[in-house]
Amino acid sequence: MAKQFADLGIQESIIKALYDLKIVVPTEIQQKTIPLLLATKTDIVGLAKTGTGKTAAFGLPLLQLINYKIDVIQAVILVPTRELGHQIYTNLKSFTTYLPEVAIAEICGGIPIKPQIERLTKPTHIVVATPGRLIDLMQRKAINLKETQFLVLDEADEMVSILKESLDEIVAELPKNRRTLLFSATMPGTVKQLIQNYLNKNVVQLSADMQTIGNQDINHQYMVVNPEEKLDVLMHFLMTKEGERGIIFCKTKAAVNKLAKNLAINRFSTGALHGSLSQGIRDRIMEQFREGFIKILVATDLAARGIDVKEISYVVHYHLPDVYEVYVHRSGRTARAGAKGFSLTVLQAEEEVEIADFERELGIKFTKFQKPTTENIEENKSILWAKQIFKTKPTQEVSVEVKNKVKTIFHHLTKDELIEKVLAHHALQIKKI
Repeated sequence: MAKQFADLGIQESIIKALYDLKIVVPTEIQQKTIPLLLATKTDIVGLAKTGTGKTAAFGLPLLQLINYKIDVIQAVILVPTRELGHQIYTNLKSFTTYLPEVAIAEICGGIPIKPQIERLTKPTHIVVATPGRLIDLMQRKAINLKETQFLVLDEADEMVSILKESLDEIVAELPKNRRTLLFSATMPGTVKQLIQNYLNKNVVQLSADMQTIGNQDINHQYMVVNPEEKLDVLMHFLMTKEGERGIIFCKTKAAVNKLAKNLAINRFSTGALHGSLSQGIRDRIMEQFREGFIKILVATDLAARGIDVKEISYVVHYHLPDVYEVYVHRSGRTARAGAKGFSLTVLQAEEEVEIADFERELGIKFTKFQKPTTENIEENKSILWAKQIFKTKPTQEVSVEVKNKVKTIFHHLTKDELIEKVLAHHALQIKKI
């Protein structure tokens, strides 16, 4: 019989909230982490792939260990981006439906600091924070971490570069006898250095579902294209996924903007997400994506952290990532909550040799995606062109006289004959190009 949360030592008030959320059976990382966190005083490193429930693995026992009768900050959860911070904050709040005494604050960058300072004047037990904003509040003497018992570093592999300068300053404010919990989807050397520098020598390392780092529910495929056909091939693929939600990853902000613009011109429901956008715009785009008003999100790697949308059916790597761990995080946006997923990498010929390296390092198997033929692409262009016409709003700038003359030219044609002539004319225009 599968273990239940009660078997792990989780109290009834939290289990009741989990039941409301239809969370009944704990994941492997939760089964390994929760009893250890509740029963011991040790530091913990949790290694588990994206989407396996790491937030609940540390969040549920933290909620239970907090002494809500003492109005001090007892746990700090550090995250690389505000999006991930908001996701964790929302999850923790949903777990405390029947624990209203536990006070949680979200203090992440990208939004005004004054309301956060005001919030911290009220009772606060747990803080979810990005490092930069936390340091800002520390420097303003607006937050007191002197009695903090737990430091959580979530998505540590994504946060290493951010933490480099700031973790020393944050740790200096914390009690020396705190417990540190580090969670990550991968374990590069930089994360091992973090563990060595900031965690107790007797740290316990846990891993779950890591025989293969890549999610087993994801179908990994790649396609080799020429640079000049890359956009057309992508649009052909997107047409096969019409109505489904997906994320396309690019390496740079400029590439995100350019691709999103090209897709929008061709009437794909698209939003761009990168770090140079204001937080308000990023929040609005994410909300539209979650609600289904935007079907395709074009994003940089860091901007996409914290996207927890269950119905993402595919991920496209428009540019091959530089490091293997990034591929894990990208592809982990799909196949969440037990669903199947699809990850397509678009390569140029000279990059194909790298596929074997990704397979070896990540323990996954790629298959070759069938590239559309030239005829397929031309047909797709015609369909996209027709959609552009269909979605074009009529203009009042053309005079009634001209409209009537055009109608006279076409009036003897049937609808089918008109479509055939328009398509033939379109084909001629393409050949001229």
